[in-house]
Amino acid sequence: MKSEQLKNHKITHAMQHASPHFDERPSDVDINLLVIHCISLPEGDYGTPYVKDLFMGELDSSAHPDLAPLQGLRVSAHCVIRRDGTLEQYVPFDKRAWHAGQSRYCGRKRCNDFSIGIELEGTDKTAYTEKQYECLVGVTKLLLKHYPKLNRHRIVGHEHIAPGRKTDPGIGFDWSKYLNQL
Repeated sequence: MKSEQLKNHKITHAMQHASPHFDERPSDVDINLLVIHCISLPEGDYGTPYVKDLFMGELDSSAHPDLAPLQGLRVSAHCVIRRDGTLEQYVPFDKRAWHAGQSRYCGRKRCNDFSIGIELEGTDKTAYTEKQYECLVGVTKLLLKHYPKLNRHRIVGHEHIAPGRKTDPGIGFDWSKYLNQL
């Protein structure tokens, strides 16, 4: 794992892609939640350009039948970790990425306002790779160091902030393994 550094709320060694799908966080809000997601487009297909295209607002929804429901969808995440451990950043951490949708944590709605969203390339039913865990642990440690209101007890899955609506990162994510490495 490369040594991570943060400059202007961006990880210096991450591949940077400037998603247009973000906005300003409310001025009175501190970053204090990390949300782990999973994504693959089409589901279970890895290494395709479609995740990047979706987050960049460039998805050709006619390229595959499974992409049709995503036509015009405006979503993003702060980072994506590919199966091989490659780290891509789409939104600087001080900006509000559009990853959580309708969500609630500890009685607070609109988790996008105060959270960072990281997508793991995968599905909610399959195991994640060792390289993904290595990268996620490194990124998490960096975030914990730079955002003092964030701590290991404020790390959740999308399934925890949108129960009944979302199931990711799912049964394939080993929470004990991940949290013990922090």
